[in-house]
Amino acid sequence: MDAAIEAPGPISGFKAEQARVAAVQRWVSTPKPEGRAAWIARAAEASTILKIDANEREIEAKTPYAEIKLLKDAGLVNLLGPREFSGGSETWDTSYKVTTEISKADGSIGHLLGNHYSWFWSSQILGTPKQAQGWLREFTEGNYYLGGAVNPRNADMIAVDHGDDLVFNGDKFFSTGGVISDVTVLEGVLQGSDGLHTFAYVRTDQPGIRFKGDWDAVGQKLTESGGCVITDVRVSWDQIAGFVDKKLTPRDVYHDLILPPVQLQFAAVHLGVGIGALETASEYTRTITRAWPYGGDNKAKASEEWYILEGYGRLQTKLWAAEALLDRTAERISKLIHAPRENLTAQARGEIAVQVAATKINAIEISLEVGSKIFELVGARGEVHSLHDPPSYKLREVGVWSLLKEIPEPSWYT
Repeated sequence: MDAAIEAPGPISGFKAEQARVAAVQRWVSTPKPEGRAAWIARAAEASTILKIDANEREIEAKTPYAEIKLLKDAGLVNLLGPREFSGGSETWDTSYKVTTEISKADGSIGHLLGNHYSWFWSSQILGTPKQAQGWLREFTEGNYYLGGAVNPRNADMIAVDHGDDLVFNGDKFFSTGGVISDVTVLEGVLQGSDGLHTFAYVRTDQPGIRFKGDWDAVGQKLTESGGCVITDVRVSWDQIAGFVDKKLTPRDVYHDLILPPVQLQFAAVHLGVGIGALETASEYTRTITRAWPYGGDNKAKASEEWYILEGYGRLQTKLWAAEALLDRTAERISKLIHAPRENLTAQARGEIAVQVAATKINAIEISLEVGSKIFELVGARGEVHSLHDPPSYKLREVGVWSLLKEIPEPSWYT
C-alpha cells in the first residue's frame, strides 16, 4: 500500500537515514523512557522511521543491519533487561505492545524484535540461577540482539562431549535473525543420550557459524530466516543451559513456559501488520481514491461513500477486538512469567497456552481479512483486476433486482 503513496527509491532511503540520525541524536540527549506508555511511545517513534523506506527495503530484500541498530539505539532491544544493567526494566506485556507497534510499519522487523525478546528471556527459563543472572547482565549491558539456530522439527545438530567442552556440529533449516545477531542460541541433541536437547548462547561472530543466505520467501523477507551450518563450535560445559557437572538440573513447570510467550509474540506481529495495513489504506482512500460516479447515490469523495465507510468500520471493529484480546492475554501471561517460578502450575501453563492459541488464530484471521479487503476499499488503483469497478456496487445492482425487480441503468460499467 505504501508504494501507491510514494514510490520506493533512493529518496525514501535517504529520508529514512536522515530520520534515523535525528532520532538517535534526540534519544541520546534525553533520559531513557520510564514506564509502559513511554516505551510504547518510543516504539512508535521507531516505527514511524521504519515506515519511510519499508517498501524499498522489502523489494530489495536488504539485510536489516540499520534497522536492528535503530532498535538498539531506541533502547527497545534491552526492554526486558534490568535498569541496573542499562535495560528498560519493563514487563512482558509491554514487549507485546512494542512488537505490535514496530510491526505496523514493518512486519519483518517486528518479527525480528519479538523473536529476540523470546530468545533473550529463554536464558532466564533454561539456565541455572547463576547462568541466568550472568546472561541477563551480559546480554543487557552488551545491548545484544539474539538470534536462534533452533528448530524442534530439525534435529540435525549434534552436541558431543569433549571433556570440559561440548562441541556442536550440524545444520539447521531456519535461523531467524541469525545473520544480524550478536548472540546465537544453539540447540543440539546430546550424543549418546535418549534425545536430550542442549542449549547454549554463543557469540555469532566466529568461524564455526556460517549462514547459508537461502531465505527466499513470499512474506517476511527481511527476517533472515535461512539456514545455518555449525562446525566445531565449542562451548564450556558450565555455559550449557541448565547443566551442572554435566548433569541437567531438575526441571520444573516453568521450563515449559518457553513456548507460549513466543507464540504470543507471533500474534503481536500479525496484529501489527493488520493495523498498519488498515492505517495505510485509510490514508490512501482519504487522499487518492476517487468516488464512484455510477452508483446511483454519487458522492463528492470516496471517503463519503457508504460502502467504503462500512468496510473500514467493520475492519476497525475487528482489529480493536483482536487488540483487546491480545492485551488481555498479554497481561495474564506476563503475570505468570514474572511471578516466582515455583508458583507456576501445569494447569495454569496449559490454560494460558490455550488462550495464546485463540489470540494468535484471531489475529491471523483478522489481519488476513484486512489484507484482502483493503484492496477493494482503495479502488482500482490497488492494481487488482477484480477492482476494475467496485464489487460493492455490483452487489447493489443484484440487491435492487432481488428486492425490487428493478434493472440497472446502462452505463460504462453495467
